[in-house]
Amino acid sequence: MKKVLILGTGGTIASKKHNLGLRPELEIDELIKLINIPEGICSLEGMNIMNIDSTNMTPDKWFVIANHIKEHYQKFDGFVITHGTDTMAYTAAALTYIFHNLNKPVIITGSQYPITEFYTDGIQNLTEAVYFAMESIAGVFICFDGDLIAGTRATKIKTKSYDAFESVNFPVVANIKHHKVIYDARVKDQFPQKENNNPLLIRTKYNDRILVLKLIPGMHTDIFDFIKEHYKGVIIESFGLGGIPDTEQGIARKINELIEAGIIVVLTTQCMEEGVEYGIYEVGSLLPRNKIIIAGDFNTETLVAKTMIAMGSFDTIEKIKDYIEKPYTHLPA
Repeated sequence: MKKVLILGTGGTIASKKHNLGLRPELEIDELIKLINIPEGICSLEGMNIMNIDSTNMTPDKWFVIANHIKEHYQKFDGFVITHGTDTMAYTAAALTYIFHNLNKPVIITGSQYPITEFYTDGIQNLTEAVYFAMESIAGVFICFDGDLIAGTRATKIKTKSYDAFESVNFPVVANIKHHKVIYDARVKDQFPQKENNNPLLIRTKYNDRILVLKLIPGMHTDIFDFIKEHYKGVIIESFGLGGIPDTEQGIARKINELIEAGIIVVLTTQCMEEGVEYGIYEVGSLLPRNKIIIAGDFNTETLVAKTMIAMGSFDTIEKIKDYIEKPYTHLPA
């Protein structure tokens, strides 16, 4: 019988209505009582780590979650984290890169409506997350509306509907119907448990002095001087495949000034699907390829987490660039 630990962090799933709106306050034991799993299938234990609206999630709290999993890693076969939906994708990506030698499933879930409401999706999501946590897979995933999404590929696309998350540029890893898990054959083999006893390690350093900047037509360039003065890194959401304006506004010139000043510059796209590609258009070839980081088809939530951890873990642009541009399955130890 599998043993699953459920860690509560708050979010809508644990919320109740108050005069000013929803507020997380339910304890994890109250959520566990509502899980719809027959007796004898698994052993469940719960623990409250925090009880916050996920709007208040911060990088230091990612490491609180990670350390709780590390502390109890040997005692359980899988882990479920209840979490608010608004920053769930950031946490899923962050934990993916924080952990090293993770050889068990870590499933993050939540709900669009409080678990005590009649129309809640919380009972379904939490129950299905436990079923996924009993699977023989390794990695961090989001479970929502019957889908299992890789932690580095999830984006929240809806504010009210049950199918709130989408897997970006990557297939949904698995679906669950009537408590039966059905994998996508194209990607299941990317998340196997390995036959080793290597201890779970966590990366402990990060640098959160980064900014996400969305380019708009006619953007003024003084924002780049502010970035150079106050930040260590910037993720630029460019146009299309990687277009950077080269008109009289001088945006390309200002970005080059950031690079020369040692600011980490990551180039991504405002488009959700298919990613950024350097050099297709002339306006996308205005930055030095050896000094700018090309995000490929990663979504912005993943880039935020990955860039913070890379900037805290490595001391040269070459190492940071290599870490961010490599796919997760090829990350160095």
